[in-house]
Amino acid sequence: MRAAYRLLTRWWTAFALAASLTMLGAAHAFERFGGLAPCNLCLKQREVYWGAVVIAVLATGWTLFSGGRRGTPRIASFLLAAVFATGAITALFHMGGEQGWWALPATCMGGASVDVDALAALAAGTAPAGPLPSCGDVAWSWLGLSMAEWNVLISLALATFSLLAAKRPKDARAPRIEKA
Repeated sequence: MRAAYRLLTRWWTAFALAASLTMLGAAHAFERFGGLAPCNLCLKQREVYWGAVVIAVLATGWTLFSGGRRGTPRIASFLLAAVFATGAITALFHMGGEQGWWALPATCMGGASVDVDALAALAAGTAPAGPLPSCGDVAWSWLGLSMAEWNVLISLALATFSLLAAKRPKDARAPRIEKA
């Protein structure tokens, strides 16, 4: 267990990259194959994962370029924690709107369903712009939790792991090799 923890915290940016790409892939799969058009807040939540991808690619690339002697830079883990915490806050705001805890902004009040073909036609300029889905409607749920609620949990877990990686103990880092 300790070895797995060391590996996870030492190479956290690579794991965060994989997790972010998985979340983006799942969102696009729900859109493409599930026919669930994203609302405005869903798109905002995706932006967070794209930001995490950029940070994780740069940090993991730096680690590989530098030989990976000490693992990924701690600042990258702190940045990822901030990005994932932002994602959790955005998803929490979306979840609160779905639950009716607060009113969502006017940009979230679509109301009609849009399929992928309609979005493609809109992007190609061959279809009129229709209303977007409403952020206040739960389009999909599993185990009683909506996508926004799952995103809150996943984003909080990723932010927590990012903080653990940033605060990893010194023994999780590879020793420096002293040059003679």
